[in-house]
Amino acid sequence: MLCVYFAFTPRCKRSNTLSCGLLLNFIMCRGHTGADCASRQIPGAASMMLSVSLTSPLSLVLDLLPPGVCNLLNPAAIYANNEISLGDVEIYGFDYDYTLAQYSNLLHSMIFNTARDILIEQFKYPEGLGKYDYIPGFAIRGLHYDVQKSLLMKIDAFHYVQLGTAYRGLKPVPDEEVIELYGGTQHIPLYQMSDFYGKGPSLKQFMDIFSLPEMTLLSSVIDYFITHGIEFDQVHLYKDISDAIRDVHVKGVMYKWIEKDMEQYILHGDEIYAVLNRLVNHKKKLFLITNSPFSFVDKGMKHMVGKNWRDLFDMVIVQADKPNFFTDRRKPFRKLDDKGSLQWDKINQLEKGKIYKEGNLFDFLRLTGWRGSKVLYFGDHLYSDLADLMLRHGWRTGAIVPELETEIRIINTEQYMHSLTWQQALTGLLERMQMYQDAESKQVLLEWMKERQEIRSLTKNLFNPQFGSIFRTFHNPTYFSRRLVRFSDIYMASISCLLNYDVNFTFYPRRTPLQHEAPLWMDQLCTGCMKTPFLEEMVHIR
Repeated sequence: MLCVYFAFTPRCKRSNTLSCGLLLNFIMCRGHTGADCASRQIPGAASMMLSVSLTSPLSLVLDLLPPGVCNLLNPAAIYANNEISLGDVEIYGFDYDYTLAQYSNLLHSMIFNTARDILIEQFKYPEGLGKYDYIPGFAIRGLHYDVQKSLLMKIDAFHYVQLGTAYRGLKPVPDEEVIELYGGTQHIPLYQMSDFYGKGPSLKQFMDIFSLPEMTLLSSVIDYFITHGIEFDQVHLYKDISDAIRDVHVKGVMYKWIEKDMEQYILHGDEIYAVLNRLVNHKKKLFLITNSPFSFVDKGMKHMVGKNWRDLFDMVIVQADKPNFFTDRRKPFRKLDDKGSLQWDKINQLEKGKIYKEGNLFDFLRLTGWRGSKVLYFGDHLYSDLADLMLRHGWRTGAIVPELETEIRIINTEQYMHSLTWQQALTGLLERMQMYQDAESKQVLLEWMKERQEIRSLTKNLFNPQFGSIFRTFHNPTYFSRRLVRFSDIYMASISCLLNYDVNFTFYPRRTPLQHEAPLWMDQLCTGCMKTPFLEEMVHIR
């Protein structure tokens, strides 16, 4: 008989509750009876025995989780990838869209519908596409699209496709077909991957929040063509949809919707004023660099901050053409008057209260002297806003990730915590039990592997039924997460999170164990609460 014996001991001497933290151990017994196992208890420990014959050992996990283990993560917190002291920051820079201005999800439906109609009316796509509506929650940010294979999929930090997250149109592609399409592997070679700015020879990564309606439109059009047996050229289709989405932005259609109904589309305006005003009162310099036009930014900032919003900023730069703004030295700055009309002056200095268009970062650095780690710039697009500033110029960077709030709320649920706890325990059991190769043990291993896969799928579906979390595949970080860690010192759900911290606060990233350090650490699911059963035993492996 095979059975797994768990023992736990409260760490706190004053209380016998699990909330003080757990020391969990497990002993795997082979060829012992339950009594034999019980005789191997850790002295003084409360104990329980779990036999592999139990159909639902997950019930054990419910007893292991201490009260309050959920709701420990704060959706309004700021999370650090790199140590940074706000006391050393003298200058704060901001992007506009999805950084200072957060938009309601209604905007995605409007972008989808307008781009769909452009395809029908201007590109002469089938009128039947008009029956497709935007599907909220279909796609997530950070997905890759293989143009030649018409595959929308999630890729992890090691360039592996997460099986179960590859879609052609609105339908999932079987795992076997995905592996066959990539030559018998889930791995995407480096030369095919997206480049520094998310655009590769055959793969495109969708990194900004505005790309959610684009991915949904792309999937809807492919779904229509496949359903109706219409042949199409993958490259032309992708380009047409990209051009239609671009027209919604470039031709100012989206700007007109937002300007017409600010209350409906713009969120958290009062909090933005509080953030900016607080920084100015503490003698910080502020600047704005955005790709949006002045008239649009001016109306939005007046709505959120007030008619004198420009008094808060030392520099305002519009239609900057990021990321080219950070790399192309050729475009000079141009000055705009108060009505947004172009002036012809040669720019020899950047003046407070003035509006500038285009330009480049090299002239910006030369004219302001704002260099290095005394500058902290916030943006939502990891490539266009943050990558060059961190890697080439040494600025500190803050990523705005609105999805973080929703994901943390899911992580804080009991369902997620229970699933993750048992998944970790099963992983440890599989690692330790693989040495047993008799028929009975092999059957147990197969059952555990099946259950582990079911739990992983369940956990994925909590975030998004199609693609899961934007931060993780099953166990690895996503490609998006890899870029987030590389290109940002800190990240948060919105700029208003700064209100929760002193202006001199220092952010310290948590020291997380490398794999070779893991046996020496508590395998924490949350700070100081508990560790999974197998690591304590692993310490003694020789």
